[in-house]
Order: sequence, then structure tokens, then C-alpha cells
Amino acid sequence: METITIHKAKTQLSRLIEKASKGEDIVIARGSKPVVRLVAIQDARGNRKPGAMKGKIKIGPEFFEPLPPEELDRWE
Repeated sequence: METITIHKAKTQLSRLIEKASKGEDIVIARGSKPVVRLVAIQDARGNRKPGAMKGKIKIGPEFFEPLPPEELDRWE
């Protein structure tokens, strides 16, 4: 894990982002005190598989019934 001062981080931000995107952790310090860590963001979308929840969720027939009028009024 590399530790770098805020001043150096400002001047080398592109290089630090490149290193972080390759998996390296970068600690940014104010003086000698570490204050933040620069790490790559994992793919937020993830790996979705169609049918992955099959058998884990049960939807009863009441789901398909019309809503009562008092419930519908709250949606307007």
C-alpha cells in the first residue's frame, strides 16, 4: 500500500487513479496522518444470471388481484 501526501496526490492524480484501477490501494495523508484511501470501484452492475432467484421467491395469486379502491386512492 502506497502512502502519498495530499500535495503529491494533486500533482499525480492520473497516475494514482491508474494504479488504483489496477488493484493497488493508495493512502493519501495530510502530513504524516493518513486521511483517505484511494481504491478502485468494483463493477456496480455485477454478474446477473437470468433465473438465479428461481425457487427462492414465491408470488401468490393475490399479487395479481386488483387493488382495493382505498389503496388505489392513495396512489393518485
